[in-house]
Amino acid sequence: MRILAIDTALEACSASVFDSDDGAIVSQTLPMARGQAEALIPLVRDVVERSGGFALIDRVATTVGPGSFTGLRVAISAARAFALSLRVPCVGISTLAAIAAPHIDENDGQHVAVAIDARHGHVYFELFSNRGRSIVEAGCIPLREAARVLGPATVKMAGPAAPLLFEEAKAAGTAGQIVDASPAPDIDWVARLGLLADPADSPPRPTYLKPADATPQQNGQIARL
Repeated sequence: MRILAIDTALEACSASVFDSDDGAIVSQTLPMARGQAEALIPLVRDVVERSGGFALIDRVATTVGPGSFTGLRVAISAARAFALSLRVPCVGISTLAAIAAPHIDENDGQHVAVAIDARHGHVYFELFSNRGRSIVEAGCIPLREAARVLGPATVKMAGPAAPLLFEEAKAAGTAGQIVDASPAPDIDWVARLGLLADPADSPPRPTYLKPADATPQQNGQIARL
């Protein structure tokens, strides 16, 4: 099976094609905080053409959050469009799970904590067991609370906010090590998780763990005629 995976949830624009039959992966990532909407389609076209063409794609996978509101809409809309035009299933992959996956795969017995900066002293956070089970479910919580729930055991920390979590945990007396502070998930792991996901249980719908920072102005509105 060939999986086309795309990600624009955080500060990157990424695409990958993973062939599960022979393990071949063609991928590319462009670090960027803005402009993913313009960069994504040419990026997808490039990796797909280098892997044999759209006709060989069997499934599309996309990160569904948490992440930026605009970024999530870019990738999810594109993934749905590609899947519809190719008449193949489309699955959604948690950004937190994609960041955790390579470190769970190391199979060293340590839990993995993933943190993404949600601003205002909060993080998008999830704690995974060494077998990939969610111990603390995904949520947007204060950084101090994320450090508190880590427990006494040494925990591997990953995600863009891993340094913030590490410092907070150290201040609380919790042992931990930063294993990955990349600004976005590894797109090859998004593709691998896309292979394992059940389309019936993993729809390509955005996961919003907090309200939008921008809200409509309530005062001083101009009356509509």
